[in-house]
Amino acid sequence: MTKVQVRELVFEKFIGTEEIDSAVQKVADGINRDFAGKNPLLLAILNGAFIFASDLMRKITVPCEISFVKFASYAGTMTTSNVKELIGIDEDLTGRHVIIVEDIVDTGITMDKLLADVGKMNPAEVKVACFCFKPEAFQKNFPIDYIGVEIANDFIVGYGLDYNGYGRNLPDIYKIVK
Repeated sequence: MTKVQVRELVFEKFIGTEEIDSAVQKVADGINRDFAGKNPLLLAILNGAFIFASDLMRKITVPCEISFVKFASYAGTMTTSNVKELIGIDEDLTGRHVIIVEDIVDTGITMDKLLADVGKMNPAEVKVACFCFKPEAFQKNFPIDYIGVEIANDFIVGYGLDYNGYGRNLPDIYKIVK
């Protein structure tokens, strides 16, 4: 499909499954290199990152664990700049090597809050892995250690990314038609 409709909006194909797989492998390769012998904990952000986290976990070859947190900061196609914690951290992070796994980092507001929360829990180290990064939208000042793809500041759906809860199931990524 080159175009899809998600609710009332139309999107065009932007990133196909082969490029998605290659980007996930790139992130996994970096994690496998940097976390050899460390048993990292992947801390995936729901709902969006569940597909990326699943694919990533299957490509990571070092022993690792996964846990989930859930935040909300979007309404429709725009960030609200207000981050609500829906499911918090329920793991002891003391001395752990933590990799926060996110589907997309745009403004960085959600990740900034989570990094602050995780930092208070005395981890050995914290790294950030995201599938998509929007450098034009980024407003914060923290490193993103593993990036699958960098994209323009377009609204996208598919591969776990949604529009008001819909479109996550699309195997490709689509950007909004303006």
